[in-house]
Order: sequence, then structure tokens, then C-alpha cells
Amino acid sequence: MSEDNVNTVLSLTSEQVPESEPSSLKLVLALGIAGLLSGIILVGTFIYTDPIIRANKEAAMKEAIFKVLPECTDYTTLILENGKLTEKIIEVDSKKEDNKDELLVYAGYNESKELIGFAIPGSEPGFQDIIGAIFGYNGTEKIIIGFEVLESKETPGLGDKIFKDADFQTNFTKLAVQPEIIAVKIGQKQNPNEVETITGATISSKAIIRLLNKTMAIWQTAIDDYIKENNLTVSEKDE
Repeated sequence: MSEDNVNTVLSLTSEQVPESEPSSLKLVLALGIAGLLSGIILVGTFIYTDPIIRANKEAAMKEAIFKVLPECTDYTTLILENGKLTEKIIEVDSKKEDNKDELLVYAGYNESKELIGFAIPGSEPGFQDIIGAIFGYNGTEKIIIGFEVLESKETPGLGDKIFKDADFQTNFTKLAVQPEIIAVKIGQKQNPNEVETITGATISSKAIIRLLNKTMAIWQTAIDDYIKENNLTVSEKDE
């Protein structure tokens, strides 16, 4: 047999022999290992970043409390249980999970240890997503004295004006909560319980009003009772 014939036979033989395919077991094993490694990476990332995220949120909350309560130098965390406000014991434990069902409010005091008011967190669906905010409340005069957005994904240039528009923010320096807060168009505010909405961002503006009304409905009675039971009066800021 010539060399050419031998090469032809070898070529045909090699073409006829199918390549072996990976077994199902190997595929499952490879996928399992990949999934395990991905899971370990995700868990490790969460364990590392979770305390940082929580610390950042706590710092942002603390900063916001002082912003919405003018002249506040210190505050006490109160928890709402069975319709009553009691002081919450803060446990210093970074590994302890936060109880998201807890209803918390913050009583702020000035340098003379006089009660300034209460910083009250709340949330409400906006145009894009949930809006998280906190506002200062004077329990004696029944007025909102400060407002700060904590979390928002509202439309840039429109809905985000709820925390970027200085004129809108002025609604919350002496806003009456009784009767219920209502929305009015710009230039039509006549009563202390009215909020002038933002042109082009009416939905976001009204979401803030709902947030305030719903949150006050939860806290109003408990705060009134707390002030009476502890013989407290909210310090009035000098004009």
C-alpha cells in the first residue's frame, strides 16, 4: 500500500471516530461549583458591606434629626408600643438585626435640656418608588418645623425638587397639621395647613403630603399623651 493510501485510510479513520462529549455528571458538578463560589462571594460581600450600609444609614438619620429640629443638641429614641411612647434601650451590637417593624420617633432637646420637638420618620409611594423622609414636629403648637428627604428615586429635574427646591422646603417651617394638610397650587396658599405643590411634580408633592398626614395619624395621640404624662412643654423658639 502506498503512502498516499495509508494517509487516506488514517484520515478517514480519524474522521469517523466521534469526539467524546462531557458527561452529564461533569456538567452538573461544574455548575454546582460555579454556583457555590458565586454564593460564597455574594454572602461574603453582604457580610462585609451590611455593617457599613447600616452605619451610613444611622449617620444619615442622626444628621437629619438635627436638621429638622432647629437648635437640637441631643435626642432620645422613643418606641411606640401598645399606643404608648417609651424610651428605647439602644443595644450596641453591629451583628444584631434591626427590627424593621419597630415604630421609632426621636425627642429632641436643646442645650438647656428643654424639649424642642419630635423628629418623626415616614415613607410613602411616590411617582417612581418609595419616598423616605423625616420631619420635625412641635407637639405643643401642633406644627411641622422641618422636613428632610432621606431616600428618593423621583425623576431628576422634576420629582427630585421635593428636596432640591428651596421654595417647596419653606412649606415645612411652620406647617399646621390640624386640620389635615392639603395641597394648593403655587401662589394660592392662604391657610397654615396648606402646601404649595411643585409645578411639573404634582404627584411627588402630593406623596409628601400623604406621608405627613398618614404619619401624623399614627403618632399624634401618642405624642400628646407623652407630653401630658411627663409634664412636658415644647420650648418655643424666640422670634
